[in-house]
Amino acid sequence: MANIISRDPFEDILRGFFVRPVEFGNTPAEAPQMRVDVREHNDGYQVHAELPGVGKEDIHVSIDGAVVSISAERKQEKEVKEGERVLRTERYFGKVSRSFQLGQEIDEERASARFQDGVLELDLPKKQAAQAKRLSIR
Repeated sequence: MANIISRDPFEDILRGFFVRPVEFGNTPAEAPQMRVDVREHNDGYQVHAELPGVGKEDIHVSIDGAVVSISAERKQEKEVKEGERVLRTERYFGKVSRSFQLGQEIDEERASARFQDGVLELDLPKKQAAQAKRLSIR
């Protein structure tokens, strides 16, 4: 009769994890896509854009009619202490940008922006339609 040995696969995984060195793939960090929520209300639009790890001085917003463009740069901290060795860097550092067109032109003079906890919030009032002017005849 053959001897049957019962093994726990979970135990093998744990044993292998502590014995073998940790290996990482060679995939470089890809540029993340800026995640944006856009809501419309009667008077305008509200935009929330996730920009984790970005300083507010590194965010730029431009408005051209109904087109809104957001760009940001996340800068890499290059401080490596003596005796320290970087094994892997997966966080993305660099520039990201996003542009989108809204249904109506934006009133740039009344638009506002706030940045808190990694989220950019834009309040974008709709531009009022030009009122027809009636000319009086002399």
